[in-house]
Amino acid sequence: MTADMDVRRPERGYCVGNPLFRTKSIERILADSDAPEHRLKRTLTVWDLTGLGIGAIIGTGIFVLIGTAIVGDAHRPGAGPGIMLSFILSGITCALAALCYAEFAAMIPVAGSAYTYSYATLGEFLAWLTGWNLILEYGVACVAVAIGWSGYFNNIIKLCGLELPYWATHAPGSDGGIANLPAAIIVLLVTGILVIGVKESARATGIIVIIKLAVIAFFITVGLSSVDTANWSPFMPFGFAGVGAAAAIVFFAYIGFDAVSTTAEEAKHPQRDLPIAIFASLGICTVLYIAVAAVLTGLVPYSKIDIHAPVAEGLRVAGFQWGAAIVATGAVAGITSVLVVMMLGQIRVFFAMSRDGLLGPWLSGVHPTFRTPHHATYLTGIAVAIMAALIPIGEAADMTNIGTLFAFVLVCVGIMVLRYTKPNHPRPFRMPFMPVIPILGVLACLGLMYFLPWMTWIRFFVWTFIGIVVYVAYGIRHSKLA
Repeated sequence: MTADMDVRRPERGYCVGNPLFRTKSIERILADSDAPEHRLKRTLTVWDLTGLGIGAIIGTGIFVLIGTAIVGDAHRPGAGPGIMLSFILSGITCALAALCYAEFAAMIPVAGSAYTYSYATLGEFLAWLTGWNLILEYGVACVAVAIGWSGYFNNIIKLCGLELPYWATHAPGSDGGIANLPAAIIVLLVTGILVIGVKESARATGIIVIIKLAVIAFFITVGLSSVDTANWSPFMPFGFAGVGAAAAIVFFAYIGFDAVSTTAEEAKHPQRDLPIAIFASLGICTVLYIAVAAVLTGLVPYSKIDIHAPVAEGLRVAGFQWGAAIVATGAVAGITSVLVVMMLGQIRVFFAMSRDGLLGPWLSGVHPTFRTPHHATYLTGIAVAIMAALIPIGEAADMTNIGTLFAFVLVCVGIMVLRYTKPNHPRPFRMPFMPVIPILGVLACLGLMYFLPWMTWIRFFVWTFIGIVVYVAYGIRHSKLA
């Protein structure tokens, strides 16, 4: 066995002189994932993984946030019909990052996603920051998704002639809201599903994916006949600034593809299936997003689009009351699958960081019957349910995006580092055009981060500072590489 392969020899596995930059060898990462006390059950096929990817991507972004991206808000201009360009910009950014993810996922098929990849390449401190921001990404994304689910659920209730009390469906504020109870309840229900097992979660997600793809196809087919091309003028009412700002918002609609890599440890054939699932889910969803954006902005003048339930309301305004009910029902189903996969990603990041000793060992406990990380699932479910009841959706989406883009930047940098430090390591999927693609990926992610509101940056720096404090107080001393 060579020194590079021997996980017992720290002089080649980690940077002992400075604990901030000690790296965890790929061999040790794979060995830890196979330890009996932490081993997860491999049950997911390529179809399951692709379904999880589509299930995570198509949801709140296209059914809810597209409205704010088109119209704009007090903090930034909207894209108007130029939202189609915004989806293309975000899609290209994600495609560049996805190529880096695919190579990493095939090489290191374990839980943890960008956190694990950073640990193998950039050192423990940057890995911690990546994991800390993945917690931000998935945790706050779950909050935004749950709130979006609540909005469409309330829409269905109203179509049935009923109405829930305002105080029970809105976050605290001057307008009388106390707690968004439907958002909290759906989170707790999904938590129960995830404790039972990932295969069961994937099967339920697969059924929901079929439903929401049918609903989107229905919207495009019905709405296409009523598109008025005059509504596409002016195409960019606020110029490229509006398109760029909208791209930073609808980026939220794409981030589900990286959740596929967090399930690597539960895939039957991860080296082959993970890259396929990542690219298939991202490609299918990009085409559908652009089609939905074109139809929606053609149905209704951009300034009149409802920001709370834009797709369903677009059909209603165009005269398809029955179509609006169908779309609202499909949106509830679709957003549910996003919540399942986003919570799954959050839980696996907790699990991986705990297994490495950077978080408390309790979080890496595995259920004796279901072989799922049930402790991390309980913590995630309770925390997300509380935040979903109390936080507005716009703030949640922005925080998700900046945490995700930061993780994407480190993944793009990490893949270049690994090509240099381990050029001969087997790569079941090898990204082309190195280093052009990862460099473009870094620039594209930083470009989208530039368009996010300054308040989002402040919150991001505060969250990062808290993460550094936690690492110094606990992680650096309890790390299993210490």
